[in-house]
Amino acid sequence: MSNSSPFEYKLVIVTRRDLKISTGKLVAQACHAAVEASEDGKKINHSAWKKWHDEGSKKVVVVADDIVELGELVEKAKKLDIVNVMIQDRGLTEVAPGTVTVLGIGPDRSDKIDKVTGNLPLLK
Repeated sequence: MSNSSPFEYKLVIVTRRDLKISTGKLVAQACHAAVEASEDGKKINHSAWKKWHDEGSKKVVVVADDIVELGELVEKAKKLDIVNVMIQDRGLTEVAPGTVTVLGIGPDRSDKIDKVTGNLPLLK
């Protein structure tokens, strides 16, 4: 692998730049994505999930512009057969019910996921 990172597997959480939500809400939504993607990955792609888990369960949080871009990322992930989960909020606090807040992609091989999210900036 050309990357110098010792991690060959990861799970990426994609947040939305256009949503104006609190840091706490964003963290909670990211946690929902991590848990759901991990659970789905364990069932759907167990071998990748196991390798990811054994490496320490690397997670990366990046930013997309809006719901349209999230939809495009979902389509790319589906074409590459990568587990992905859209998180919709219940609407009890900061956003309307059903608002898609984040997208979880993986866990899977880092080089494979980078084909979907590699151009997105890290959340800062």
